[in-house]
Amino acid sequence: MSIRVRRLRSGRASYEVRLRAPDGHQYTKSFRTRKEADAYISQERAAQIQGTWVDPAAGKVLLDTYSTSWLAQRPALRPRTVELYEYLLRRFVLPELGLKSLDKLTPMMIRAWHARLRTEHDVSATTAAKAYRLLRSMLTTAADDELIGRNPCILRGAGVERSAERPVISVAEVSMLSDAIDPRYRALVLLATWAGLRFGEAAALRRGDVDLASGAVRIERQLQELKNGELQEGPPKTDAGRRVVSLPPHVVPDLERHLKANVRPDKSSLVFTSPDGTPLRRSNFNRRFWQPACKAMGLRGFHFHDLRHTGNTLAASTGASTKELMARMGHSSPRAALIYQHATRDRDRALADALSKLAGEPPRDPPRLHLVGDDEDQWWISGGSPPAEDLQKDATKGKDPDHTGWRRWDSNPRPPACKAGALAS
Repeated sequence: MSIRVRRLRSGRASYEVRLRAPDGHQYTKSFRTRKEADAYISQERAAQIQGTWVDPAAGKVLLDTYSTSWLAQRPALRPRTVELYEYLLRRFVLPELGLKSLDKLTPMMIRAWHARLRTEHDVSATTAAKAYRLLRSMLTTAADDELIGRNPCILRGAGVERSAERPVISVAEVSMLSDAIDPRYRALVLLATWAGLRFGEAAALRRGDVDLASGAVRIERQLQELKNGELQEGPPKTDAGRRVVSLPPHVVPDLERHLKANVRPDKSSLVFTSPDGTPLRRSNFNRRFWQPACKAMGLRGFHFHDLRHTGNTLAASTGASTKELMARMGHSSPRAALIYQHATRDRDRALADALSKLAGEPPRDPPRLHLVGDDEDQWWISGGSPPAEDLQKDATKGKDPDHTGWRRWDSNPRPPACKAGALAS
């Protein structure tokens, strides 16, 4: 390694550092002062010794280019997830950061970009959190691959979604909604609510997945509609999504009637289809059946997925544990299950009434412990008040009895003094 001094046209000196990488190739970097050059050499030496050295040329790749390769190297992503990532990159990440090289991204730059999403581009907090998490994931991979020294995405709480609470309807409203929708989809509404099925899981359900004898359905796959209109059948959203869900007994008769009336007898037949027998598309179902039924009931902004939210909330209100909810919902993380373990309005009202009842009960005096010594060393240990005669006794002795009922307390009481002549032999 060496430092070469060069004179620029302006007459100013430039200090060019030549260093050798661990693999043997040389790299250079210029500085305005000798002090900066020496500091850089010390820093590079220490990084190579500690095994944390990163090739300065590796981080020159643009974020736009890197994001393309990053997505291409993740074939296990669900098609809808790929669509979401491409949308977030195209709309929110790459327009401002795409032409920056990875090694030029700094925490200050990321913080400014994230703030502008909210202030200048009017992006929702949920979407901003999704975009930030995607960028953080990509740069974490870049740091793992030693393209950059550290991940600049260090904003606390920037990736946390704080979604608004989705609406929950009552049991009576679920029944009314199942009556209001086209009879062909009555069982679909009941399954989404009482079994917690996602729309894609219900749309991919086949006759062979339904066991009426034991009252259960087996979830093995989901049907997804992509932005281009293509339907893709694949595994559930998570590995835990493969599950067997027990049906509440009151749902089984409706499902049995639906199978007899609308589903072909072979086990591979889809349980829920369009009126012409083709796979059920979410977009068509929402427009032709779901939205008219909600409008008839006066439900504004109520999504089909809110049936699952309603059913999981009802399951949580029965006292189900977090693990039981996770298994029923098909979630691999307890985070989503904990969301449903909030107090429902009816349960909260019952709790408030119980608290009011407690407040109306007459107070009961707690038990008291009376320690008896001589008249001068007599203690009451109590949370209530001592007898009236003892209060009067204190008053006659010129003492002010305290309102808690406590007398004198000595943590290390001494024995009373002996009377005169008691020890005489």
